[in-house]
Amino acid sequence: MTRVNERSRTGTPGGETPPDDEALGVIETQVAFLMRLGEASRRSTGLKPHRALDRAAYVILRHLQQDGRLNVSALADRLNLDGSTVTRQVTALQRDGLVERHRDPKDGRGTVIEATETGLKQVDAVRAARRALYDKVLHDWSPAERRDLARTLERLANAIDDYVRRS
Repeated sequence: MTRVNERSRTGTPGGETPPDDEALGVIETQVAFLMRLGEASRRSTGLKPHRALDRAAYVILRHLQQDGRLNVSALADRLNLDGSTVTRQVTALQRDGLVERHRDPKDGRGTVIEATETGLKQVDAVRAARRALYDKVLHDWSPAERRDLARTLERLANAIDDYVRRS
């Protein structure tokens, strides 16, 4: 994999603020690298919990953990995915004992998805493993730098989500 060099990290060899077009190029490249590195760190870590759930399972379980029971269409909307895709993923999670389907209390014809105790334990274990990994990776970052990164990543994720929903 291409190593991140000083130029790609800062935009210019001396670290000056790059012009907007160059900054967008750096952003595009770094987001691609982050996605790849996130997956590589999941596979390469020696921490078994970090590898316990694939990305799709983790994201579904995190939404169920945060929001409680959801029907497939609400879950698909939150994930910006087609309902049939989410249905297949939920079926696999149900087969693995990580989620359960229940009759929708608001509409007895529909179903809602709920994380099982096992599913919640696994997502908590993955979260703890990822937090430990990021704590190691960011060991020399100050608390203020970590908070700045967290705010910036959240802002970027929200902007991308807003863009996708408007498209």
